[in-house]
Amino acid sequence: MVEVYYHDNKDTIDDFTEPHNSGVPVSLDTLSKIGVFYRQIKTQEDLDNLATQRDYKNRDEVNLNLAAFNNDINAYNAKMQQFYKEHYHEDEEIRYIVDGEGYFDVRDENDKWIRTKLNKYDLLILPAGIYHRFTLTDDLKYVRAVRLFKDEPKWEAINRDTGKESEVRLSYAQSIVV
Repeated sequence: MVEVYYHDNKDTIDDFTEPHNSGVPVSLDTLSKIGVFYRQIKTQEDLDNLATQRDYKNRDEVNLNLAAFNNDINAYNAKMQQFYKEHYHEDEEIRYIVDGEGYFDVRDENDKWIRTKLNKYDLLILPAGIYHRFTLTDDLKYVRAVRLFKDEPKWEAINRDTGKESEVRLSYAQSIVV
């Protein structure tokens, strides 16, 4: 079963791929209340059905591991730090884990980090406008994932430290006000 818990907020630039489990679990219902959708999908047919139901027209596959960076640890670390920088997108972010594992962190309605450890067969959909970040686990340092898109694949990360809050971000924030 998927692991979901509050992040301990004790990570550093050197250890953000560690579990950082605060010991406080988070329910899938809590994720749902902030617009995050989780499902375990074990077959290609079920993935295709979900894509049809949610009107996803395009997909691609991403492989993240040290070998993808020609075993250049500096390039690998730079990419992991880029993914770990807090950001949002103006489109949903959909990831289906084909193999490997990784952590998705999302902000809850009180601006606390919730960490979700995804493994093979886990699918996570983040709503447009939610602040999040991603990293591989320190144990495996590998993930192969399918990314689904409603339209042409695009990937614009709007980093929180820029202060830019688009209509999509403002709409999302308003939808989860406590």
